[in-house]
Amino acid sequence: MRRSLWAIAVAVLLVGAVAAVPSTQPAAARPGWKLVWGDEFNGAELDRSKWDFDRGSFLAAGEQWLPGWGNNELEFYTSRPDNVFVSDGMLHLRAVKEAYKGSHYTSARIKTKGLFAKKYGRFEFRAKLPTGKGIWPAIWLLPEETKYGAWAASGEIDLMEARGQEPEKVLGTLHYGSRWPANTHTGKDYVLPNHGTIADFHVYAMEWEPGEIRWYVDDQIYQKQDFWWSCADTDGPKGVEPVNESELNAWPAPFDRPFYLTLNVAVGGIFLGNPDASTKFPVEMVLDYVRIYDKIDGYGPPKPRGPGKLPFDGR
Repeated sequence: MRRSLWAIAVAVLLVGAVAAVPSTQPAAARPGWKLVWGDEFNGAELDRSKWDFDRGSFLAAGEQWLPGWGNNELEFYTSRPDNVFVSDGMLHLRAVKEAYKGSHYTSARIKTKGLFAKKYGRFEFRAKLPTGKGIWPAIWLLPEETKYGAWAASGEIDLMEARGQEPEKVLGTLHYGSRWPANTHTGKDYVLPNHGTIADFHVYAMEWEPGEIRWYVDDQIYQKQDFWWSCADTDGPKGVEPVNESELNAWPAPFDRPFYLTLNVAVGGIFLGNPDASTKFPVEMVLDYVRIYDKIDGYGPPKPRGPGKLPFDGR
């Protein structure tokens, strides 16, 4: 019996070791797609030709306030090696519980704004995520230019986000509509099969084509969206809902423009609540690779808008 238990323990350790090593899958080995951009994180530090930093916080008085914060998050984003570093072929984004410039937590948020943006394609990430109450890892996309107006009229694509207190689940969401407060969103949760956990490596991906966006975990599709809308109308600084079709930006706006990548680990806020005594710091999101593909055969015309309810339907 002892020998059997020992063998099981060794097997578990070996499985964990395999899951923690960098992927050896060739970056271009995906039928129908060609690799056009990516990062395997094989250097000694973050490649600054591909990534930039967001720095600052939502709450820290006297420091840089990052525009677009609407979630009452608690972290201060830095570019310090304590919060973001590359090691053994992996990128680490680390949230730390510490007093720093008026905040009680530090973390990292990196982006490709001004360096890389893309319209349409397959966006693929192999990552393992932090867990714990109040921990919010995310992989998301924002428009390189706000052609249709301020958030969320120009759109936001949440490829993957998770609540650390729900380690069996991830979410994929679209934000669109008019400028706040007349914005809206649609999305879906995905529960990992076989009692899976976000603390293990998974491949999170999105395939974006004209008029349709699809979400995947480990090559399993769990959501398709083909209905959204965009309106640039405002009443002073606030957005307003459209009253007829003519006030909408032409379909498939806003998801017909180049978007850039954002990766971060947030702490607390209204989306998931704040950490408590059960949350163990530091916590990390670890990324093995980022791979962006184009369809080899290109993209056709936009698919027609799918079924859904526009703000003025039924009036």
